[in-house]
Amino acid sequence: MDLARSEVADDRRAPVADGGGGAGAERPGPRRGVRPGPASRRARRRGSALRFGLMALPVVFFAVFFAYPVTAIVARGLRPAGAWELGRIGEVLAQPEIREVLWFTTWQALASTALTLLIALPGAYVFARFSFPGKQVLRAVVTVPFVLPTVVAGSAFLALLGRGGLLDETAGVRLDTTVWAILLAHVFFNYAVVVRTVGGLWAQLDPRQEEAARVLGASPLTAWRRVTLPALRPAVAGATLMVFLFTFTSFGVVQILGGPAYSTLEVEIYRQTSQIFDLSAAAVLTLVQFAAVVLILAVHAWTVRRRQDALRLVDAATTARRPRGAGQWALLAGVLATVAVLILLPLAVLVARSFQDADGGLTLTYYRALTSAEGGAFLVPPINAIGNSLLYALAATAIALVVGGLAAAALTRRAGRLVRGFDALLMLPLGVSAVTVGFGFLITLDEPPLDLRASWWLVPLAQALVGVPFVVRTMLPVLRSVDGRLREAAAVLGASPWRAWREVDLPLVRRALLIAAGFAFAVSLGEFGATVFIARPDEPTLPVAVARLLGRAGELNYGQAMALSTLLMVVCAVSLLVLERLRTDQAGEF
Repeated sequence: MDLARSEVADDRRAPVADGGGGAGAERPGPRRGVRPGPASRRARRRGSALRFGLMALPVVFFAVFFAYPVTAIVARGLRPAGAWELGRIGEVLAQPEIREVLWFTTWQALASTALTLLIALPGAYVFARFSFPGKQVLRAVVTVPFVLPTVVAGSAFLALLGRGGLLDETAGVRLDTTVWAILLAHVFFNYAVVVRTVGGLWAQLDPRQEEAARVLGASPLTAWRRVTLPALRPAVAGATLMVFLFTFTSFGVVQILGGPAYSTLEVEIYRQTSQIFDLSAAAVLTLVQFAAVVLILAVHAWTVRRRQDALRLVDAATTARRPRGAGQWALLAGVLATVAVLILLPLAVLVARSFQDADGGLTLTYYRALTSAEGGAFLVPPINAIGNSLLYALAATAIALVVGGLAAAALTRRAGRLVRGFDALLMLPLGVSAVTVGFGFLITLDEPPLDLRASWWLVPLAQALVGVPFVVRTMLPVLRSVDGRLREAAAVLGASPWRAWREVDLPLVRRALLIAAGFAFAVSLGEFGATVFIARPDEPTLPVAVARLLGRAGELNYGQAMALSTLLMVVCAVSLLVLERLRTDQAGEF
């Protein structure tokens, strides 16, 4: 994914490649000692006003639909009788079982992140540098797990690794209720994050820089370590951050594959909220998770500001070529084998189970049953969940594009710590408990002027919270790559900020906008943690419908869950294939 570019051009003060090929050239700027003229000062004032104007809607959106619900549920847990009970924080954290949860959450996230990088970095190189048949389709396929509900993927891995699963039948080995099942499932989910984030930048690095080092006598490993790796550090850091956040807040995978022996913070928050009904303990754990996420983002922002490497970027279409030599062909074969076993096999199990009856024969019974409301699991036929999910995802994408686009435009302009802090805050919905957000929606958005409990827009608003960070990370680097002198020239010629953005920025970022829309749409389709609390019984989404069917006993319910999961995979794959087509067809626009 082009999300990688978000870490490449952190601000306009970084040295960048010039048009003539000098890798260390810097952007021209005002000469020192020259006082800006009245027109320049007016332009700066207008720029500051425009920046804060652009930030207004995103700030209000996150304040109302993120900060307010999360704060309200924490306050309800720590202030049950009208007075703060802050001593409860120490009581909860002193419990041995809670300390075990904190320790397991941390070390499994570190282990999952390291394993994901180890397995996925070769894939990032192959997708960036090699050209082979079916590359676009395969790129879309490896992204499907990332947008699948965790309950679906967890069930697939359970069928592979659990009792009577494929590994049990063929090798007599069971990995369910072990940490290895959790780690492998996390790699399954996050493989695409590394491939798209790191591979997106790798494909744009000029290979001639590494080739020049080879000509000067450097070995392949030394050339890669001294030339390519420093340029990739921002993308690797960004991918590491995202994978760690996703695994640190893991919910469905641990709940299904870990059994009672393993529990992350997210699982424990859900258990304290919905099973034990101890809101004070859930509030404490929410605060701990929030503090950990803020710390991670702060460290990441600090390290990014310290890395301002000069990069020479080229068109990604010119860097891919067919593998050469036995070593490169072996690397391609190894990556394809990894994708087949780690990504395609679990997905194939889901598809096979949707067409397999209790005796192992082929059947369409489960797909036919989706058109009927009989059985009591739903007020409407389960097939209706497809239309609901598509409508919700479209609405959530529109919201995410507006909010995320305005936020990215505001962050493009030079600013101080306030705006940089706002940049980090935009990532918080990816790391804060979705269970907390969803439950917070229920207890806060039920009174005027925010009485949205019965509103159709409640679900898209929750889904948009997850989509906004992806929109920002996709559009921000492209907006920052626009030469600011073009905007300044337009302003000097009398163009308003709106007209300058429309005629200068928009034509250059159109492709990034389409990519952001495709990814926000796919992510919205798979959102589960918050939606499960707020989706109406007569308007379920696909992930909620799958989870509800999996929670009911009976072969018919399980088969319908696999059938709905297969349909969800098809919808995600189609949207991602369209996204890949947009990437290819419009590659020459900027």
